[in-house]
Amino acid sequence: MTANPTLPRSLPTNGHVLTAPLRNVVEFGWRRGLITLAIVTATLLEIVDVTIVNVALPNIEGNFGASIEQAAWIGTGYIIANVIVIPMTPWLQRRFGRRQYYAVSIALFLFASVMCGLAGSLDALIFWRILQGVGGGGLISTSQAILRETYPADKQGMAAGIFAMGVIVGPTLGPVLGGLITDQLSWRWAFFINVLPGLLALGLVLALLRNPERPTKMPLDFVGLGLLAVGIGSLQYVLDQGQQKDWFGDESIVACTVAAACGLIAFVAWELYRRRPLVDLGVLRHRTVAAGSLLGMVLGISLYGSVLILPQYVQSSLGFTATLSGELLVFRAGAVMLFTPLMAYLSGRNLVDQRLLIASGFIFLGISNFMLAGVTTTGSDFWTFFWPLALSGLGLSQIFVPLTVSVLASVPMSEVPGAAAFFNLSRQIGGSIAIAVLVTILARSNAIHHTELASRVTLSSPPIADYVWRKGGVVSPGVAQQFNALVTAQAAVLSFADTARAVGVVSLLLAPLAFILRRPKAGAVVAAE
Repeated sequence: MTANPTLPRSLPTNGHVLTAPLRNVVEFGWRRGLITLAIVTATLLEIVDVTIVNVALPNIEGNFGASIEQAAWIGTGYIIANVIVIPMTPWLQRRFGRRQYYAVSIALFLFASVMCGLAGSLDALIFWRILQGVGGGGLISTSQAILRETYPADKQGMAAGIFAMGVIVGPTLGPVLGGLITDQLSWRWAFFINVLPGLLALGLVLALLRNPERPTKMPLDFVGLGLLAVGIGSLQYVLDQGQQKDWFGDESIVACTVAAACGLIAFVAWELYRRRPLVDLGVLRHRTVAAGSLLGMVLGISLYGSVLILPQYVQSSLGFTATLSGELLVFRAGAVMLFTPLMAYLSGRNLVDQRLLIASGFIFLGISNFMLAGVTTTGSDFWTFFWPLALSGLGLSQIFVPLTVSVLASVPMSEVPGAAAFFNLSRQIGGSIAIAVLVTILARSNAIHHTELASRVTLSSPPIADYVWRKGGVVSPGVAQQFNALVTAQAAVLSFADTARAVGVVSLLLAPLAFILRRPKAGAVVAAE
């Protein structure tokens, strides 16, 4: 179906904007294959870039003589820019055209990547990372909307599965590539590695991608943009910097918390009464979109939490190299790649109640995290983690594809970009919440375990007395240091296990939320179009 040229591009009615009918941009054959290649490549670039840089941070700190707090802005600046842009992507697509906006996002991401790699100071690196985050924010939800419209109704499970591969496998590839780059090359290659695949994606997008609708001239809502930047940006700052600054013991955290609350409340109130809102909050009237966004947040907690904590544990407590710790996550990625096609088949044809798949996926995630906590010891080896990580991969594959199909099939095609934006924003915020909460649990649990274990290191304990007797019967400074090292190592391992249990508890408790979703009826995907 093509757009009727006699219709205006937008018609105000009852305070809302109706767009003219969308063009049919479903693709087939080699065109669909090449467009899919471009979209998956761009998606992987954005997702991999976050974790690959995290692995290289120690080298960057050493190169610039920066503290951990200063270098943290390399990640914080990127994520803040990312989460501000994501909810704006539907408006930007309508204003400039999806093809044009997507191509510019890729180009900006690539240019900023090169400039990050060439940066001669920490300040310059942070500046270019923020611009890279602006470009990256335009890729994720736009990619999902493009795949939704490129594939026909009976292939929506396949489209969701392809996107899931990028979103779930991406955080796994990042540490692997980051480890290889850190061990073998310069940290600058963590940015230069984006160039060739990015140019491929950009060329394919410019050559093949079609706009579903013509660009529509719309005034920019500067007030809404300002409130969104203050609200989302302040929230992300609190989540990223809270633990490092002792949370509400720091004035900047208190100020940003107030700014986040006031900014977001004011933003919602402002946007609800705008005839042409910057962010269309109306898409949340669909119960499945609202519930799916909440579940997406929980998915982000599980997805990004383990990527942060597990490498720290195996490197600090087990002595794994950066490369080996990255390769460990391949267990999970392999399970995702193995089971996602099956879940795409079941979801695309609505053969199984998708709510059951999602709920069981969260249950598997919960069990896998408790299994991981059980094998978190000072003597674990590489293959110890196979079954917990493989089970978590199965759980993730059962969640992402059915959840994506449910959310995007519940709205008309014209509202797909908005639904995709909220779904991806919630997953990103969930990841930030996971990092903030788990780092806090790790630090405070470590202190508690250290105090408790140290209180038991007394001569009244037979093992301690026997050890001291074998060392000559005197608690020398050397013996005391050995005890302290043992206590410190064991406290760290116990705190890592606590974080795994926390993720497990959250996953199990929130599994029933899957039944808030509406089960798509037969032909629901077609009807939504």
